[in-house]
Amino acid sequence: MTVSYKRQQVGDVEVFYREAGARTAPVLLLLHGFPSSSHMFRELIPLLSDRYRLIAPDLPGFGYTKAPERGSFDYTFDNLAQVMEGFTEALSLERYALYVFDYGAPTGFRLALAHPERVTAIISQNGNAYLDGFSDQWGPWEAYWRNPNPVTREACRASLSPEVIENWQYRTGADPKRLGPDGYMLDIALMRRPDAEEIQLDLILDYRANLERYPDFQNYFRTHRPPLLAVWGRHDPAFIPAGAEAYKRDLPEAHVHLLDAGHFALETHASEIAQIVRGFLEAHLGTNLKMENANKEVVFTEIGKRKDHF
Repeated sequence: MTVSYKRQQVGDVEVFYREAGARTAPVLLLLHGFPSSSHMFRELIPLLSDRYRLIAPDLPGFGYTKAPERGSFDYTFDNLAQVMEGFTEALSLERYALYVFDYGAPTGFRLALAHPERVTAIISQNGNAYLDGFSDQWGPWEAYWRNPNPVTREACRASLSPEVIENWQYRTGADPKRLGPDGYMLDIALMRRPDAEEIQLDLILDYRANLERYPDFQNYFRTHRPPLLAVWGRHDPAFIPAGAEAYKRDLPEAHVHLLDAGHFALETHASEIAQIVRGFLEAHLGTNLKMENANKEVVFTEIGKRKDHF
């Protein structure tokens, strides 16, 4: 299936996004994390586009999305979610499953809070919603949250360095024979753009607001009970496996799958994750999706017949 590269204006933000799959197929909205972009889904999209319509936008401040400068646009997670809400409405996405990773999790969960009726399922790939999920390596960020000042802000700048992006974010826990350079080299290059580091430091400070929303996210899980898959790189240095297991407290039927991978598990395990995601979506949404698509005269005759079960 061909991947298309498009742009959608949402207020003052021109959102760049990747799309593949039939327009009548069930939608899977892919939300990336820090410090990446929709480029992180480049291998996953072709593996699922035979059955789903995949849409992967770049968040404001990331990738190829064009957003206003600091001062005229506040780089907060509330605003990232507001832009994504406008994006989904501009594309008339009435129903979609969420695939969230890292920063994409608090962004996507805000969408779910605002419009729970639109979310058909959630795949969380190292996307945290519980304090249990934090490793012991958040010291500089936590100091910045507790006492925002120029010194604590500057201490967080190391998180944006080429060395940390490559060696800590990407290489920790990853099989070096399976990890290519494309992901971290693009992230490093885009971080060199004017004001990119300052935008990221603004978002690092605002990340503390996500922790304040965790009770809201967890209440959403308990109240609306979306089918949820947590597929996690078990060697993630930032979000540990306890964050994946914690979903079961509010969603006892949640599926948890731990991979022998790091934070950016798609860089080394895209085919494995695609198989797990396919099995999960077909198991939990297959019947409803078949009925919806039959009404549109788009019948997926293989639903329920695949051998690759979760």
